[in-house]
Amino acid sequence: MGFSAVNTGNNLLFLVVSGLLAFMSVTGYAGMRNIKGLAPEIVPPAEIFAESAAPFRLRIHNTRRHGASFLVRLECPGGQGVTFPLIGSGDSAEGSIPLTFPDRGHAAIDRLTVSSPFPVNFFTRYWTYATGCNFIVFPRLQAGVTIGDGDEAKRQGGASRHDRGLDGELERISTYSGREPLRMIHWKLSARSEELLVKEFGRQTAPPLVIDLDSLPGLGLEQRISRAAWLVRRWVGLRPVGLRCNGRIIPAETGRHHGRKLLAELALYGRD
Repeated sequence: MGFSAVNTGNNLLFLVVSGLLAFMSVTGYAGMRNIKGLAPEIVPPAEIFAESAAPFRLRIHNTRRHGASFLVRLECPGGQGVTFPLIGSGDSAEGSIPLTFPDRGHAAIDRLTVSSPFPVNFFTRYWTYATGCNFIVFPRLQAGVTIGDGDEAKRQGGASRHDRGLDGELERISTYSGREPLRMIHWKLSARSEELLVKEFGRQTAPPLVIDLDSLPGLGLEQRISRAAWLVRRWVGLRPVGLRCNGRIIPAETGRHHGRKLLAELALYGRD
């Protein structure tokens, strides 16, 4: 159209071209200002397992003192992202996306892209920010058989019978066999019966479970690591769990923090 205006000398075409150029300039400035002053952030979850979708939180903060941002999209590498219709000045917005990683070990999301088609959805303007988000992907979980040290029997599945002990809750009344201590005899019920009856309690503290990576069943190292990770995730909240691998032993402890320590050890096994 510009060449036509020059060649023909038509003033109307000159006006139309000038108006279009002015419109592009104004919308371009408004579009760039719309994404200026935005601070994106990505927050990984506490536990990320290979081949399983993990919910990552995407946050963006409008640092400008004046002026809202419209139709802002925050994306990770790969195209997954969240669109925020409106972010007021000084306000923040947050969304969640599921991300899946194929393998265990160190991983990172090194950049985030902020884009917007504002104001007329003709051009999409974007800005790329470095994030430095590093995290560890835990091994893929694969259910297996619980193998403990000592005289603990093998168990399979999610449920197991509580062992008999002296410090748990009262489970039942049974006949005295001669092996129980005298303080376990229920004297009131025994007085009404022709035989001695004893109280049976469950065990409140379970024995430690030390997972030997080399002795776990599996077709290869990766499958044994996946089964060890499942054992850690399954039992670390209920009993002390330790790990024996690569010639070293991590002592058995309980708690979520200790479980993540064991999972990180399995995730980085052979990857350092």
